[in-house]
Amino acid sequence: METERQRRHESTERDRRTVLPGARWFRSRFVRVGAVLAAVVALLSLFSTYVVQPFAIPSSSMANTLRAGDRVLVNKLAYRFGNLPQRGDVVVFDGTGSFEEERASNEGRVWTWLRKAGSAVGLVRPAETDYVKRVIGVGGDRVVCCDKRGRVEVNGEPVREEYLHPQDKPSSVPFDVTVPEGRLWVMGDHRSESSDSRDLLGKPGGGTVPEDRVRGRVDWLVWPPRRVEAQPSTDQALAHRDSLGAVHG
Repeated sequence: METERQRRHESTERDRRTVLPGARWFRSRFVRVGAVLAAVVALLSLFSTYVVQPFAIPSSSMANTLRAGDRVLVNKLAYRFGNLPQRGDVVVFDGTGSFEEERASNEGRVWTWLRKAGSAVGLVRPAETDYVKRVIGVGGDRVVCCDKRGRVEVNGEPVREEYLHPQDKPSSVPFDVTVPEGRLWVMGDHRSESSDSRDLLGKPGGGTVPEDRVRGRVDWLVWPPRRVEAQPSTDQALAHRDSLGAVHG
């Protein structure tokens, strides 16, 4: 009887010695892989916060320049070191306080972290308060629509907007706005599908966006592959630049 118990005990000990090292190795490897993944996500988050951020285009408001589902890279360094947004720049900005009312977030901390991590690599849609639009007027500009030929004017000069969606006219909404210093007048390239500065006339800020809410400039289209390209420079985007003289900022 004792011999049988002893055999079972020895067999159990052998099984433990066989299984436990493998389990420990698996756990150790799992921890190492998890640590590496966490480090990669942290580095990508830092990179996207301060250098370049992937951004998923959420709507057709910038078509045909940018289409819903496109992935772009936002240059976070474009407006550092004293540089300011210029007319013609395509920018991503936080619309809180201008396009969106200030409100407390209902997201939990874990979901917020996951969303930010996903948006850092361009895998999930941006926050609902993030917008992508084109800068039409900067601080001090008078932006008017429309002249006798139906064109937007900036400081009395017509804008030749070659980037407009082919089915659109410059605006079906008339406006005459002087942009406050430190703010921007922005519009989508697909004017009939874009909710932009025109829709907020009469609201606090008059539809303009604070410069310090701009996250960066859209410099590269990276997805889908057939449309990969650098975005046109401000000189190319606004053909009226020479007639207006030096661009603000």
